[in-house]
Amino acid sequence: QVQLVESGGGLVQAGDSLRLSCAASGRTFRIFVMGWFRQAPGKEREFAAAISSSGSSAYYADSVKGRFTISRDNAKNTVYLQMNSLQPDDTAVYYCAARRLIVTTKPNEYEYWGQGTQVTVSS
Repeated sequence: QVQLVESGGGLVQAGDSLRLSCAASGRTFRIFVMGWFRQAPGKEREFAAAISSSGSSAYYADSVKGRFTISRDNAKNTVYLQMNSLQPDDTAVYYCAARRLIVTTKPNEYEYWGQGTQVTVSS
């Protein structure tokens, strides 16, 4: 069992940056693939970024590539999402998620989810 708690969301202006954190419970964090997803009002939850269990490989949605960076610190049981050059279209609730084995971009293939943190970008 893994419990995930996101933090770091907030209200920012277009062009600003935010860093989201996701703290995981348990001593097996290092075996999990971690992902960040987001859900805007009235839209389906969508993939933003994912990172392999070792942190050696990262994957991004085209919409965030070049602006967002996912990273993890297995010693701290934490995964991060650095978000730069934020735009109003990035407004959403951001969720971190965990799954075993391989990286995937499909939300329904992740086993564990946090409660989400709101990111609002004003123009």
